[in-house]
Amino acid sequence: MNYIVILDSGAKEIENLIRGTKSMIIYGSNVECIPHGIVAEGDILYFVNNDNCAEVKAKGVVSSVHNSCRLSVEESYEMIIRNQDKLYLPDDQFYRWAGKKYLVLIELKDIEEVQPFFINNSNVLSSDGWSPMGNYDDSGLEDRITA
Repeated sequence: MNYIVILDSGAKEIENLIRGTKSMIIYGSNVECIPHGIVAEGDILYFVNNDNCAEVKAKGVVSSVHNSCRLSVEESYEMIIRNQDKLYLPDDQFYRWAGKKYLVLIELKDIEEVQPFFINNSNVLSSDGWSPMGNYDDSGLEDRITA
């Protein structure tokens, strides 16, 4: 399965993934919801910035996924701290996710910048920043590209 994922432009997440200073992304919530339990090794993630959710700028392949069980506040903090070398979270993002009851840690490989293309985000993006795209390669996304 492929997904469109919204990342934080202020934290330069896409740039840090491409540069290799970041190799893992995180999602957290107080309830189990997408992407918890659905993202799998081998899935392809296409990345957009939160300030321009229509422009896909990079992609990466999921190399591993950790879906946490229900965590205490302390366990949530500890999990993020243990993975901070891969997450490369600035303080504001650290505190955004730390303390969440459910965390999803997604490690990536083969991260690459793509020739930017635009998607019709009204049909694709969900409010939580994750949208399933089905099993498409780059060329299969054409039906989602705006004219």
